[in-house]
Amino acid sequence: MKIKIVNRSGHPLPHYATAQSAGMDLRASLPEPLVLAPMERRLVPTGLSVALPEGYEAQVRPRSGLALKHGITLLNAPGTIDADYRGEIGVILVNLSTEPFTVNDGDRIAQLVVARYEQATWEPVECLEETERGAGGFGHTGR
Repeated sequence: MKIKIVNRSGHPLPHYATAQSAGMDLRASLPEPLVLAPMERRLVPTGLSVALPEGYEAQVRPRSGLALKHGITLLNAPGTIDADYRGEIGVILVNLSTEPFTVNDGDRIAQLVVARYEQATWEPVECLEETERGAGGFGHTGR
């Protein structure tokens, strides 16, 4: 699938690191380093805009290395880029650690996964079919 992309970042286009990678790394596009204080969140620009085909979304997801090593993750993860959005992709980073974290221009800050979706229509009914689980919620299986 080909996706039109505008790159104003000065960095290479996102790409798959391996033949079976699901996501492509997104990089920060910053005029100067950005310091995230503990518990601070900021919208980090990527310099990228895309035109996704109808029926597809792009999911912005955290990078596991940043989360494990530095406590840096994303709010609203996964973030959704709709097929009709044409603005710059931004990444909402949050520092969950106790130490400040510096984001530099070109740092890999998130992953982008392109995925197919379907739109649903609601069918109002008076009751739902029974299942083994029924209305059992969080942790009801005891595992």
